[in-house]
Amino acid sequence: MFAACATIGPPLPPSLELPKPPLDLRATRKGDWVNLTWTAPTLTTDRQKARSMGPTRICRGLEPHLTQCGIPVGEAAAQPTSVTTPDSQPKKVIRTYADSLPATLQSDNPSAFVTYAVESLNAAGRSAGLSNQVRISLARTLPPPHDFSARVTGQGVVLTWTSDLPPADSTQPAHYIYRVYRRAEGSHEQTLAGQLSAGREHSLTITDSSIEWETTYEYRAEIVTVIPQENKSEIQVEGDDTPEVKVWGHDVFPPSVPSGLQAVSSGPGQKTFVDLVWAPVTDVDLDGYNVYRREAGSAVVKVNAEPVKTPAYRDASVASGKSYLYSVSAVDVRGNESAHSEEVSESAP
Repeated sequence: MFAACATIGPPLPPSLELPKPPLDLRATRKGDWVNLTWTAPTLTTDRQKARSMGPTRICRGLEPHLTQCGIPVGEAAAQPTSVTTPDSQPKKVIRTYADSLPATLQSDNPSAFVTYAVESLNAAGRSAGLSNQVRISLARTLPPPHDFSARVTGQGVVLTWTSDLPPADSTQPAHYIYRVYRRAEGSHEQTLAGQLSAGREHSLTITDSSIEWETTYEYRAEIVTVIPQENKSEIQVEGDDTPEVKVWGHDVFPPSVPSGLQAVSSGPGQKTFVDLVWAPVTDVDLDGYNVYRREAGSAVVKVNAEPVKTPAYRDASVASGKSYLYSVSAVDVRGNESAHSEEVSESAP
C-alpha cells in the first residue's frame, strides 16, 4: 500500500483589503448640483470579497485628468458589508452623491469643465486609486421661469410663464431653451410636454395636447443652457425647476359644432323620408352626432336613439306634406355635446 503526501505550497501573503476602484462612475448636472452614481466595489484588488470597507471620497478638480484625489469635496459614508445572492455572488449596490457646484466655478466659457472621480477606501483608510473619471460642463445656468401656470382647455393643458432673460448677446456662444415636463400623479416617469427656444418674448405658451382626460398631472419647467462645441456637437445643462403645478385633465369641453348641414327629401314614388348630410367633425374624441327636428312653432325633439356614427342620417318618421326644421350636434366619448348647427328646412313629399 502506498500513502499519498500533500505538497504544501508557500504561504499566501495576507490580503491588503484594497477595494477595486469603481469603473462605472456617472455624473449628471442639474442647476448647481452634480449627481454622481457608481457601483460599490464588492471585490478587492486581489479578487477577494471586500469585507472591510471605509468611506468613499468624492474628488473634484479643474484639470482634465486627476492623478490623485487631493482634498476631497465630500465623502459617501462607509457602505455595509456586501450582501450575497443565492448563487453566492455579491449583490450590486448603487451609491450616490450630490455635489453642490460653487458659483465661483461656473463660467460663461464653453470650454470650461470640472473633472470628478471617487476613491473607495478600506477600513484603514487606504485605497487602490481613483475610479474612472467624468467631466461636467461648468456653464452657468439660469433660474427657472417665473409665473409658471397650467389650465385645462378643450385643446389640452395650456402652460404659460413669463421670461426675464437678458437680451441675446451675439458674442456669447450659449443659447437657451425652455423645456416643460409632466408626470401623472403618483408616477415618477417624466414626459416632455414641449419646449421653446428662448427669444425676446416676455410671455410664452405651450399647449400639451397629448394628455389623457380625467387624469391628474404635475408640470414643471426649466431653462436649458445649450453650449455649442467645436466638433459641431452641443452640451445641454438643465437649470433648476419651477415648483410643480398640479392640474386635473377633466373634460367638460364639447366637440366642434357641425357645419354644412343639408336636407333632401325622397323623390316621387319612394317611401317618404328626408336625408341629412353634413361636414364631419374631426375632434379625436368624437363619439357621434345627435339629430334634432322640429315643426314651425313646436319644440325640438331628438330623433336618434344612439349617437349617429357617420355624418349622414335618414329620417323616415316624417309625414307627407309637412315641413320640418333640422339641426345636428356632435357628442364626444364623455358625453359632452356641442351646440346645435344652423337649422335647415325641408318638406316631406
